[in-house]
Amino acid sequence: MYTPNPKNTDDIKLSEDLEVLTELIAENVHEEWAAGRIKQGWTYGEKRDDINKTTPCLVPYNLLPEDEKEYDRVTAMQTLKFIVSLGYKIEKL
Repeated sequence: MYTPNPKNTDDIKLSEDLEVLTELIAENVHEEWAAGRIKQGWTYGEKRDDINKTTPCLVPYNLLPEDEKEYDRVTAMQTLKFIVSLGYKIEKL
C-alpha cells in the first residue's frame, strides 16, 4: 500500500514577496490544469461528470469557489517551501 511521504516544510517561513508569489503561482496552476482539461475534451458544466467530461471548475481563477482556490494555493505554497528547504533562494530581479 502506498503511503505518501511529502517533505515536512512546517519550519520554512516564506518572505512576504514569496507569499504574494504564491497567489500568482496558484492562478497559473489553475490555468495549466484548465488548459489540460480542455485538451482532454472537458467542458464547463454545472456539476462534475467524469463520463460526459464536464466540470464547474472550468472558469477563470477569480471565479473559482474559495475551496478550489485554496487547493491551488496550498500546492503553490508547498512547492515554494520545498524549493527553499532544498537550499535555493528565490529573489525577484
